[in-house]
Amino acid sequence: MMIENYKELDVWKKSVALTTDVYRLTSRFPIAERYGWSSQIRRASTSIAANIAEGWGRESTGEYIQFLGVARGSLMELETHLIVSCNLHFLDSEELAAVLKPIEDIGKMLNRLIAALKTRKANS
Repeated sequence: MMIENYKELDVWKKSVALTTDVYRLTSRFPIAERYGWSSQIRRASTSIAANIAEGWGRESTGEYIQFLGVARGSLMELETHLIVSCNLHFLDSEELAAVLKPIEDIGKMLNRLIAALKTRKANS
């Protein structure tokens, strides 16, 4: 089956679900962090799915790979912010563990998609 839209990609779906979970988690952060730390975490999480979608809409495979790389960078940024949030006691270790699993899964999916696109680009 040929994928016809980025919304059919499992990695995009999982990224959207992750963003939804991140918004729920950060809604419980201290009020003083609403426009600082919480906002930064939300921007990083939103950037993942957005860059997958934007890359899909680009004209070349090379551009798509570039946007997937940006998505992967945002994923690592998000992971770091969430670890620091746990260190600051904004999240407990169980909440952190629960969100690190989908981050790991999305990272692997992005790596596989990037590798597949690089192979396709090299063979075309």
